[in-house]
Amino acid sequence: MQSAQELFDKLQEIKKDQKEIKREYKDALTNANEYEETSEKYQELKEKKKQIENLTQQRMGARWEKHEENKKQIDEISQMITDVAMSTIMEGRTVEIKDQYNNAYEPIYKISFKKIQ
Repeated sequence: MQSAQELFDKLQEIKKDQKEIKREYKDALTNANEYEETSEKYQELKEKKKQIENLTQQRMGARWEKHEENKKQIDEISQMITDVAMSTIMEGRTVEIKDQYNNAYEPIYKISFKKIQ
């Protein structure tokens, strides 16, 4: 099995190659005849879509505000579930959650790395 450092080095190498290919791709798009014109049309349509969405949200009024409030509550409760699950796991107990249909859910662990200053 490869070490974490070896895998990290390989990952960095692939990311560097990917970055170079992406740069070449952007250059090729810049040289494509219809790309810039199509991009401008896309931006105009995107702005028009956003205006329609904002108008519709305003028309919905309190109902839309409730939707936004629900989104915040979902994020907060999801974070609390994560905190409780981590505490439970650190105590050596298993975490089991079931929905209204008796479907079981298990936690998924993810480790990521960030650069140290």
